[in-house]
Amino acid sequence: MNIQIFGKTKCFDTQKAQRYFKERKIPFQYINMQDKGMSKGELEKVLRAVGGMENLLDYKTKDQDKLLRIKYAKEQDRTTLLFENQHLIKTPVVRNGNKATAGYEPGVWKEWEGDK
Repeated sequence: MNIQIFGKTKCFDTQKAQRYFKERKIPFQYINMQDKGMSKGELEKVLRAVGGMENLLDYKTKDQDKLLRIKYAKEQDRTTLLFENQHLIKTPVVRNGNKATAGYEPGVWKEWEGDK
């Protein structure tokens, strides 16, 4: 398994995801989205893996104006807008190769352990 966790320092779900992998002694790379974020290529792969934009957006964000701007933008502009506003992504985003989850999804991660 090659785990990457994209998250925010103060996000409880990100902290729980890190704890999940630490407790199982599964090595992971943590990327703080507030400092670095995802590259455009990584974002596109994650979008495909989680099943599209609707599953990646954080609908509980305080920045509802930008969220709605992305939600109702033209299809070809949505990925670019999300790339420029990565604070609107639901965290943690956990990647394992071409697979990914958005949010706290221990059931899916457990399945990945069985794929070893």
